[in-house]
Amino acid sequence: MAFTELLDTLGGVGRFQMLYTALLLFPCSLLACHNFLQNFTAAVPWHHCQGHANGTWSTNLTEENQWRVSIPMDQHQRPEPCLRFVQPQWVLSDPNATVGGAATEGCEDGWTYDQSVFPSTIVTEWDLVCNSRPMRDLAQTVYMAGVLVGAAVFGSVADRWGRKAPLIWSYLQLAVSGACSACFSSFIVYCVFRFLTGMTFSGIILNSLSLVVEWMPTQGRTVAGALLGYAFTLGQILLAGVAYLVRPWRWLQFAVSAPFLVIFLYSWWLPESSRWLLLHGKSHLAIQNLRKVARLNGKREEGQRLTKEVTRGHPGQESMGAALVFLRTIRKVTCCLMVIWFSNSLAYYGLAMDLQKFGLSIYLVQVMFGVIDIPAMLVSTTTMIYVGRRATVASFLILAGFMVIANMFVPEDMQTLRTAQAAMGKGCLASSFICVYLFAGELYPTQVRQMGMGFVSVNARVGGLVAPLVSMLGEYHTALPPVIFGATAILAGVAACFLMETPPDHRQSFIKQHKERQKTVAALKELTI
Repeated sequence: MAFTELLDTLGGVGRFQMLYTALLLFPCSLLACHNFLQNFTAAVPWHHCQGHANGTWSTNLTEENQWRVSIPMDQHQRPEPCLRFVQPQWVLSDPNATVGGAATEGCEDGWTYDQSVFPSTIVTEWDLVCNSRPMRDLAQTVYMAGVLVGAAVFGSVADRWGRKAPLIWSYLQLAVSGACSACFSSFIVYCVFRFLTGMTFSGIILNSLSLVVEWMPTQGRTVAGALLGYAFTLGQILLAGVAYLVRPWRWLQFAVSAPFLVIFLYSWWLPESSRWLLLHGKSHLAIQNLRKVARLNGKREEGQRLTKEVTRGHPGQESMGAALVFLRTIRKVTCCLMVIWFSNSLAYYGLAMDLQKFGLSIYLVQVMFGVIDIPAMLVSTTTMIYVGRRATVASFLILAGFMVIANMFVPEDMQTLRTAQAAMGKGCLASSFICVYLFAGELYPTQVRQMGMGFVSVNARVGGLVAPLVSMLGEYHTALPPVIFGATAILAGVAACFLMETPPDHRQSFIKQHKERQKTVAALKELTI
């Protein structure tokens, strides 16, 4: 009898599984706020050079004319953001006058920022514009570097020390480092705390997913994995609302970090994975947790019948078979997952982390990018159940790649269409991301699941690191970023076709399998009486 069958005897997908999943998914929704936080805290407001500090302004000039005599105008008749005249051009106070060949210089005396939408951001605080604009992307790269390191660290730690301990530590680290990011006036210190915040992303996502999968019977895993995606989507929509209400970047940073202190406190109630406990010879603790599950699911009598002898065979039978499969397929599975995770992350963050380029309200675009995930994930959940993981991942990645490339051919003046098409591509990428999380968790056996997940997750973080760099290639040619993002997504879709499908709800009808499982549970109950 496999471990999932034991869970079925204790209530299957009961009250414990639903409560446990909800408590784990709530932090994941807030985690999405941190992942996309720099869309708002590092927004670039409209800006231009300050006037000369030598007092050459004329009090008789209007504000618009003061700009005209001191700052060159761009093609849209707005002040250039990074240049000013070396000497004021008084002749330009006449709106019909023009000058040619006037000497210009950089913004030696700083910048003036439009504070109508963003009262303060890290860009306005540390002047991350013009020649310093790459520093803004560096801050996001540092965060993604933390996510990468966290994937490597927490992946191996969880297999050795369990899922619960690194998860609780991640909650505390995120609450402290996230709040500290808003408390210091140094850009370097800000990046250090953002790095520490990024580390917790992997610790929370990987361990939350593993705990959900390892406590969930097979028939509930697909829906549970999809709920993780919906939680992440809800976090993106929530971020738009919070950012709209809390405009100053420091208060916004604190607002999305403080709730993790509450999450840290209630996370002590969450039981450790009994699969992991049994695998590491801690059967007495595993039985205690299983009896707690039985009580919450209304199966107290079944829980009292559990003994060390009953549970002794469960992980061994499951792990040995899974280990043999793992040894035979580790190279192909891992290589394919490396390509999929890297490409999916590269395209996903390439689309989702620069919302200002669409020319619409950044809050509206954030909501659109979140809402579009809901129908996309609904479709992917259905196909995961009735078609399979492999076909779902491959089709959504290939479709997303073609959408990203097709967006190149939409005229720039059709911003609404460009935004809608990009949102659809992002929705496909988000759906494939959630599916591949669940898929990878099923492909790796319990004893190496976190190590395998951590390893392939590192490749996703490398993709997140590279995404801002690829976006910078747009300064050389506007077609380069979408071509790269689209091509890598299509390549990942092809790689997914080489993965093996995972049982059991892909080759048969979900309903038929559920009925068969109910018969098995009934037979097991008769044996225990």
